[in-house]
Amino acid sequence: MIKEEDYTCVHFPLAIIPSPLCSFFLDRRGGNNVTARQIRLDHPGLEVGYLALTTALYNCNFQKPHSLSVSEFLLLGLSEQQEQQPLLLGIFLSIYLVTVLGNIVIILAIVSNPHLHTPMYFFLANFSLTDLCLASTTVPRMLVNIQANRKTITYTGCLSQIYFFLWFIGPDVFLLAAMAYDRLVAICHPLHYTLVMTPRCCILLLVISLILTQSYSLTHTILLAQLSFCTDNIIPHFFCELVPLLKLSCSNTYVNQCVLIYWGGALTILIPLLIIVSYVRIMAAIVRVPSASGKWKAFSTCSSHLSAVCLFYVSAIGVYFIPSSAESASKDRIAAVMYAVVSPMLNPFIYSLRNKDMKSALGRLLSGRAL
Repeated sequence: MIKEEDYTCVHFPLAIIPSPLCSFFLDRRGGNNVTARQIRLDHPGLEVGYLALTTALYNCNFQKPHSLSVSEFLLLGLSEQQEQQPLLLGIFLSIYLVTVLGNIVIILAIVSNPHLHTPMYFFLANFSLTDLCLASTTVPRMLVNIQANRKTITYTGCLSQIYFFLWFIGPDVFLLAAMAYDRLVAICHPLHYTLVMTPRCCILLLVISLILTQSYSLTHTILLAQLSFCTDNIIPHFFCELVPLLKLSCSNTYVNQCVLIYWGGALTILIPLLIIVSYVRIMAAIVRVPSASGKWKAFSTCSSHLSAVCLFYVSAIGVYFIPSSAESASKDRIAAVMYAVVSPMLNPFIYSLRNKDMKSALGRLLSGRAL
């Protein structure tokens, strides 16, 4: 005996049931969550027997609740124009190679130079590592899709990409805050610096950031796995990004939205607020420095970090907290390119070009005198 509550109609192949009935279902319910009871309640005068209606709905490719009617998603990428694909391939392949090379060089320079074994450069090395992993989560897949002229990604691959993307972007947020705290202690409390920023403290901050961000990404992945996705499987993005994917679901995404707003908001609002407070105190301390050269020296130690913070957060806030529309989809993709692709490429230059210690370490590394 078929129970109407046990099934949900996800989509309707017109070849199975009479087209007038299918058209009626599609027009009235849009292909989502249709049951015999709902149709009878909406249209009690419909001349279709309950058993016939239930059978017809069952033949309309019923799925159990929370099951999937799609096994893959279609990524539209940055451009749908075929003639632009070779140009995009060249640009993003170059960006990715520079990202990999730049961040690896930064890590090797810090590891190989004992003078850089300090809290600030410990955080910077881990920051470069997470940037490298972040770019590797999205760019290689996009390059393969462009090269193979294929824009699909499996459902499992999409969830995996979201999981690793959220996990690797989270430590960036915490590490930026940790570096701001390091500068705060170094400038405002220089005599207590070695007592506060101990190796144990640095490792503890790193471990906490990894645990929190792993919990955040795992929570989103588990919640996404509970959603149903109907016939619409087109993601207007170049990777499986969380917000566009939630819009495709035909299930209730209230819990997902709450996690995104409150937990994600803590990452993108509370932590930046802590960074701002740190820099307000830093600027207040710099103003009290009597000599102009002393002020410039103190500010130069923070300028690189401040540039990285602005580059990351301006683009990230543009994606997650500015109301989006169909017209702004392209702007969202550009903003995502900035914080997920361009920012990991630029950070090695930001932290090395204006840093004498990094320049010296890079010179020793490239000349073979690092060891």
